[in-house]
Amino acid sequence: MWGPGKEAAGAGPGSPTPVPTTTPNPSSAPEDGSAPEVTGHLQETYYNLCMEKSQKINSFILHILQEVDEELEKGSEGITLNIAGNSRLMPEERVTGKDFWILFRILKKNPYINGLDVRYNLISDVGAYYAARLLQKQHKLVYLNLMFNDIGPEGGELIAKALHKNTTLKYLRMTGNKIENKGGMFFAAMLQINSSLEKLDLGDCDLGMQSVIAFATVLTQNQTIKGINLNRPILYGEQEESTVHLGHMLKENHCLVELQVCKHNIKNCGMKQLCDALYLNRSLRYLDVSCNKITCDGMVCLADVLKSNTILEVLDLSFNRIENAGAKHLSETLASHNRSLRALSVVSNNIQGEGLVALSQSMKTNPTLSNVYIWGNQFDEATCVAYSDLIQMGRLKPDNTDVEPFVVDGHVYLAEVSNGLKKHYYWRPTYGEACTNSPNAGFTLVPVGGHL
Repeated sequence: MWGPGKEAAGAGPGSPTPVPTTTPNPSSAPEDGSAPEVTGHLQETYYNLCMEKSQKINSFILHILQEVDEELEKGSEGITLNIAGNSRLMPEERVTGKDFWILFRILKKNPYINGLDVRYNLISDVGAYYAARLLQKQHKLVYLNLMFNDIGPEGGELIAKALHKNTTLKYLRMTGNKIENKGGMFFAAMLQINSSLEKLDLGDCDLGMQSVIAFATVLTQNQTIKGINLNRPILYGEQEESTVHLGHMLKENHCLVELQVCKHNIKNCGMKQLCDALYLNRSLRYLDVSCNKITCDGMVCLADVLKSNTILEVLDLSFNRIENAGAKHLSETLASHNRSLRALSVVSNNIQGEGLVALSQSMKTNPTLSNVYIWGNQFDEATCVAYSDLIQMGRLKPDNTDVEPFVVDGHVYLAEVSNGLKKHYYWRPTYGEACTNSPNAGFTLVPVGGHL
């Protein structure tokens, strides 16, 4: 008989039911009836464990382990085991909590693997239990990606508590797991204890106002976290409490480099709170306030702070409503004062030709601003000509913007190009690497953590 109880003092949540091991499970064999080819150490260990525990062999995991075995034979170290469930390059069988138990057994003492990516799988709270065990046992792991794995508040609690004593993990992605306010509070408490984690992604986790305030409070003291993502919390009311606390945190914190507060319902009053903090903050280089309700009045505050703030390098204002007036305020500051901002996204901000042309003109006198993203606004012919000229004269490189000029019947138009500040935040490309520079300029210009 077997079960998690043999590995730990108690079974994890939703632990697999113990089964006899005397008879091999027929489902372990490939559909064509032939035995899978097992060549390397990790492959062999995985195959033997599956047969021993009557666990169905996941062909996708077997294939990935074969690739890792080949890397190990070459003497490679610091390998990231990539078992992402959204790969388009080969058919995959999603990893379940039971599969993750086998992976835990394989990886817990492996010194050559320092990263694990199991995004878009089905490990749930069962897998979260073994992920927590892995964080306790494996002392080489620096990167763990668990995004969109049906992990709930209980699984979030287990992982957060495992990080109390972990001293090696640098980057954790929990994106899209509905750990809610309860799980968020456990992660906030963890940041009071953990002194090694540098980047934490809790975007789309259904955090509540209480946990957002808790993170803001904890980060006034934590001097290790360099990047945090608190995108899309579940907030009620219109008082913008979160920005009050985040603003206070930015005044006190001198370590945070990247802050993402997308979909926080930030309006002009909240933007002013953040801008007041940016006058005093001397560390934040990447600010994402996309998908909020900021208008041109908020841009008055931001343009003013950019005159004296010489730290901020990447600014994401996508999907707000700054319009022509807001674009002009930014343009005037970028043309005459600010020389630190390197990337600006104003995608889908209801900006018309006049405002877009003003932004293009600021690039002629500003030598630092290299990346500008403008798609989703209202282009006129003057806009198309202005950005075509910037690209042709070499001031704006084609890889550093999301538009490309083309000519029809003597008129210049702009087409969309798949570049952006974080294009591959949720998905991965059909081929090639997801961490190339052009589609992920924000992470390239301000690198925080070694993986996307």
